[in-house]
Amino acid sequence: MSERIRFYFDPLCPWCYQTSRWVRRLHELGEVEADWAVFSLETVNADNEESQVKGHARSERALRTVMAVREVAGADGVSRFYGTLGEAVHQRGEAVEDPDVVRAALAGAGLDPELSDKAMADDGTWEAVEAEHSALVERTRSFGVPTIVLDGGEGPAMFGPVISEVPDDEDAVKLFHHVAWLVRYENFSELKRDRTLTPDLESIRQSNARRAARQAQG
Repeated sequence: MSERIRFYFDPLCPWCYQTSRWVRRLHELGEVEADWAVFSLETVNADNEESQVKGHARSERALRTVMAVREVAGADGVSRFYGTLGEAVHQRGEAVEDPDVVRAALAGAGLDPELSDKAMADDGTWEAVEAEHSALVERTRSFGVPTIVLDGGEGPAMFGPVISEVPDDEDAVKLFHHVAWLVRYENFSELKRDRTLTPDLESIRQSNARRAARQAQG
């Protein structure tokens, strides 16, 4: 029997994208039914100088577009849109803030490309992003992405798992069962280690290049 989860994402984060690919595979294997919800790195890191350097505000258009997509195509539409957008941004290195990239992702997901412009013309879409983000933070004290909430979005929440590459099917299922068990074990609070592998993503390579350029400039 599959488990219903809610996956919170910001399209800007490459690590979140890798975890979302794992969740989609779990869905294909019948292990989970996933709802997709937004988390704003811009909002959680407001007034943070590092956030401004990283350009967290760049995902505003994509996040607002998610709201328009959900209204017309539900969770499945959001999953398709996030998947095609993530492939463009993280695997091909395209700019998440580029309106043409967002429109192309909509088209690639079988959705109306004009949904993006409609979302940007409606102030309510940003209000909806902030409300969804705030509701999660207030209930679970979540602080970043990927965040997964069990029990259809009403149960315990976890940051992660942060993975570098999508595991094979056997390990993918084992990973979910182990992590879900830990999250439900109330005596457990935190487990962390340094990142061991770097995802093979163009967005990571571009980010590292920008960081090196900033360091070279002092």
